Amino acid sequence: MSQASLGPLGQVRIGERAARTLTAELQRHPGPKSALIVGAGPDSLVLGEALDALQPDDQLTIVGGDQVAALRAYIAGLDTEIAEACTVVQTPTEASPAEIVIVAEPVVGAAEDARLTIESLTKLVAEGGVLVVAVVAVPGVAGGAADELDRRSAQFGVGADLVLLNTPPVRVHKLRFSEADAAVAAGLAPAYRTSSVPLTSTMHIDSNGVAAAGIALGLAAVLRTVRPKSKAWLVPALAAGPVAAFFRDPHRHVPADPAAVVAASDGKVLSVERLYDERFADEEFLRIAVFLSVLDVHVNRSPVAGKVVDYFVEDGGYAAAMKPEAEHNVAAYTVLEDALGHGKVVIAQRTGLIARRIVQRAPVGALLAKGERFGLIRFGSRTDVYLPASAAEAVVAPGDRVIGAETVIARWL
Repeated sequence: MSQASLGPLGQVRIGERAARTLTAELQRHPGPKSALIVGAGPDSLVLGEALDALQPDDQLTIVGGDQVAALRAYIAGLDTEIAEACTVVQTPTEASPAEIVIVAEPVVGAAEDARLTIESLTKLVAEGGVLVVAVVAVPGVAGGAADELDRRSAQFGVGADLVLLNTPPVRVHKLRFSEADAAVAAGLAPAYRTSSVPLTSTMHIDSNGVAAAGIALGLAAVLRTVRPKSKAWLVPALAAGPVAAFFRDPHRHVPADPAAVVAASDGKVLSVERLYDERFADEEFLRIAVFLSVLDVHVNRSPVAGKVVDYFVEDGGYAAAMKPEAEHNVAAYTVLEDALGHGKVVIAQRTGLIARRIVQRAPVGALLAKGERFGLIRFGSRTDVYLPASAAEAVVAPGDRVIGAETVIARWL
């Protein structure tokens, strides 16, 4: 692999937030696991995050290139347990395939150079493993590499994160070239998401909220400039806070009980019923529907650990989400293969009277931990969870209040 395809001549730096995003797969995987890093020097924040993520019986290979001697000296100076888990090689050909392969510097340059780089890296990814690579998210800086990574992501992507707080911003792509076993998801922790901006240790704001608040404040600034004697600017200025609060994303404690199925969102249980839906499978489902008011947290979370095997959107109306007519509203369906082997689990994100935008961030092939964020619905809405009726029993009833990722709504039999 050509080192010229990594990093635009030192102009791009991977900061702490981007480094954590690049190593998120290491952080969430309990191990034992094998990992490989390409393009990291001794002072790389990516390498530092990777070393912090190592657990007993993990193995980390570092492709050092022309920094191989300095890297070996650096690793030798670490704690014995960490040093023994690391191997430093000079070229990728000396490395064995790993479950998690991380490119520590953004890929830049021409599309053909990026294509050759990615193809050389695919040989280092073990069966079912993932390649994590960043590209500069600024037009004209990344060159054709950005288009090539977008194309690869459309084919093999199982997740992407935009890291705006980096110089310059980068987009981190996760690529999987062979099928991963859904059972792997059972041991995963929820992924770190750059789309969730921390305010405190327990409260975040989704990036949609930051953008919406920014637009409101921008409008306030424009109104104050063009109409300095008017107080009209106060309306968008005062609205910025409540709009951002709508997109709040609090930390949640997910029950450890493997038999527990958790709520996909905050809200009030509208119905618990059994039904058939041939769109998902020729079997009976237990469906638990939850209504979200504009005051509820609207971040959606996976009710079980599993693998995304299908995703589709169906057109419809925009009836009030608490009414029966909402059954025919616009809805996005995420179909999971349950990690514990219970069958298909479906999460329906339904729009409402006010809600007109569904966000879903888990492409087909992605592995989701129980309680992991996978999307949101803007303003009032409804989420339905479909479970195989023969394998699950509801533990909530209409009128109950639930908290996403924390409240147990059903149990596996």
